[in-house]
Amino acid sequence: MRLQTSDFQVSIAIIINPISGGARPDVARARAQVALAVVHAHGDPAEVFVTEGVGHARELTKAAVRRGARLVMAWGGDGTINEVASALIFGEVPLGIIPAGSGNGLARELGVHSRPERAIADALAAEPRPMDVGEIDGRFFVNVAGIGLDAHVASRFSGARRRGFVGYAGLTARALATYVPSHYRITSGGAQREVRAVLISIANSAQFGNGARIAPGALVDDGVLDLVVIEERSRIATLCHLPRLFNGTVQRIPGCTLRRIREATIEAGQPMTFHVDGEPVQGGTRVHARVHPGALRVAVK
Repeated sequence: MRLQTSDFQVSIAIIINPISGGARPDVARARAQVALAVVHAHGDPAEVFVTEGVGHARELTKAAVRRGARLVMAWGGDGTINEVASALIFGEVPLGIIPAGSGNGLARELGVHSRPERAIADALAAEPRPMDVGEIDGRFFVNVAGIGLDAHVASRFSGARRRGFVGYAGLTARALATYVPSHYRITSGGAQREVRAVLISIANSAQFGNGARIAPGALVDDGVLDLVVIEERSRIATLCHLPRLFNGTVQRIPGCTLRRIREATIEAGQPMTFHVDGEPVQGGTRVHARVHPGALRVAVK
């Protein structure tokens, strides 16, 4: 679906995921009308597109940039934001965010308002600023990438019928009971270590979403990534310390280490599934992660 306010050159593009956060597909037109009304009230011509599948947001964004958009907004969850951002990295056109996902990790860290009307208005009025971007195995991420339990859950969630926070929480609970940690070799800054980890997170911002702060000190504009490794001492200990994700003390979980990196290589004895901003990717036995400082411009207040 495509809607626009005028036939003039488009200056604002809004890319909507109609099912983000467990919404019904028929909410797409309502979201589009809200977006057009707010942008029109601001005095800008606008064009709204609704995605039809994985990868579509990236292609729509590229097309909008070619048509001269000065701002592209992503209305959806972290996966939609990732697709739009991936098409804007290393360019001059900034990203706006309208959060509507299961966790909204990056939006929460950037202080984006939860009300769509307010988020759109704030993006239109904001002075764009640079933020860092992470890359793992050739795939960009703007929030968090990971290997282990969170990637396992992301893989299951991508094919689940039940979307939204409740569906994600249910899958996570089941995974915590059955997931078997793997052995990894991590190389960064000239140092190498062998670990049996339940979780390896590479964080650009501080949280997964819903207030779960995997890297409490992470900043999106500090030129580094936060590498968080949680080695499992016992499953009971892991479960007992999960609340630390929500009070900013994840580093006090037994077996947790946190260090700031510019790049790292992770190796395993079997091909690894990793995720980029919650979207699962099948990798090989070796993946390389790095930071691109200031590679994306973001329009947030």
